[in-house]
Amino acid sequence: LCFSQDRYIFHILRADGLTFLCMANETFGRRIPFSYLEDIHMRFMKNYGRIAHNAPAYAMNDEFSRVMHQQMEFFSSSPSADTINRVRGEVNEIRTIMVENIETILDRGDRIELLVDKTATMQDSAFHFRKQS
Repeated sequence: LCFSQDRYIFHILRADGLTFLCMANETFGRRIPFSYLEDIHMRFMKNYGRIAHNAPAYAMNDEFSRVMHQQMEFFSSSPSADTINRVRGEVNEIRTIMVENIETILDRGDRIELLVDKTATMQDSAFHFRKQS
């Protein structure tokens, strides 16, 4: 769920009976903030689980705010935070490697053909040599 106000977008994730909110500049789009929220949700549930439902407001703020800050820095600055762009980059790398491999295979195929031709020529020469002997 998203709400827009001026140049900010408020991203809301409701999961496991909890609400996670992220305010971001509109330049971040929607993928990165929601990836951040999903990551925070996963880390929060891993650390606190169901005890969070009975805890008073801000009970985990002191220790979990450091995690949120680290992840906010990561998702704000790291290109690998955007999963789609990261996967696209990996696909491009794989494509480049595959093209190189195919070119190598084709080059080897040409050399194998040349070797087969030379072998056939040598076989013919050996046959003629045996005949003349």
